[in-house]
Amino acid sequence: MLAMARTRSHSAGREVWALARAQHGVVTRAQLLDAGLSRAAIEHRVQRGRLHCLYPAVFVVGRPELTQQGRWMAAVLACGASAALSHTSAGELWGVIEARGRPVHVSLPRPVDRRPVGITTHRRDRLADWVIEHDGIPVTSPSQTLIDLATSLTSRHLEAAVNEADKLDLIDPDSLRAELEHRRGVRGVARLRLLLDRRTFRLTDSELERRFLRLVCKAGLPLPETRRRVNGLIVDFFWPELGLVVETDGLRYHRTPAQQARDRRRDQALTAAGLTVLRFTHAQVRFEPDAVGATLRRVIARLGRAAA
Repeated sequence: MLAMARTRSHSAGREVWALARAQHGVVTRAQLLDAGLSRAAIEHRVQRGRLHCLYPAVFVVGRPELTQQGRWMAAVLACGASAALSHTSAGELWGVIEARGRPVHVSLPRPVDRRPVGITTHRRDRLADWVIEHDGIPVTSPSQTLIDLATSLTSRHLEAAVNEADKLDLIDPDSLRAELEHRRGVRGVARLRLLLDRRTFRLTDSELERRFLRLVCKAGLPLPETRRRVNGLIVDFFWPELGLVVETDGLRYHRTPAQQARDRRRDQALTAAGLTVLRFTHAQVRFEPDAVGATLRRVIARLGRAAA
């Protein structure tokens, strides 16, 4: 009899560890009971330091230290089976905004109204329609996450998030626009649509490039194409009707001699192909926008006359 009890205990222990590995180190009391542990066995493991209570009915298995994914998973489990990570927490999980240790946000379906201490909760209708699983964690879809981010981020950070989502192949602007057309009236949709429809919005790889596009618009110049392959190279900005290429050098990626030499070879290859190439530094775009705009206007005017 004692041997059978030990066997059941070992079997339950293996199931708990497997579940914890799949859930970033956390389990719920209900899952422990389903695995075959009694309430007394759970309490014994808590007292022995093998389970650590993080939220009511949510435990860390083994060591109390958790990864960020573990903390997110614990928060979702604490809010119930139908809950999902959302808002800035979902943005961090998807990788479209920078992780900064923000409060954890979790969405719950109406009429559920759980509010565990330390978790910011949001109740919403039809939540299940916008939830998928990423890295083993229930989370709002990329498009729903961007809609939620539109309710709190600045325009600059929201634009960066949309660009990052596209860069990670989570969404593309055309599909996102189409989805937003069917979600009119949802909080955040109007602001996100305004961003996508704004004249200066283009897909870019960095804040420097987005700043450059705003500079172009302010100078009253036609907007270029971005991320275009020209003569076998992906360039920052391209005016095809003028044969003009502009590259912007960020602080981080253009400092080393090797990188600078590669930039020169790129410029020379494009010039040899009959294109006009301009290269502006981070400092010029940020601190000398009027001078950059004036240079662009003169070059574009000259190329326009030559093409006429």
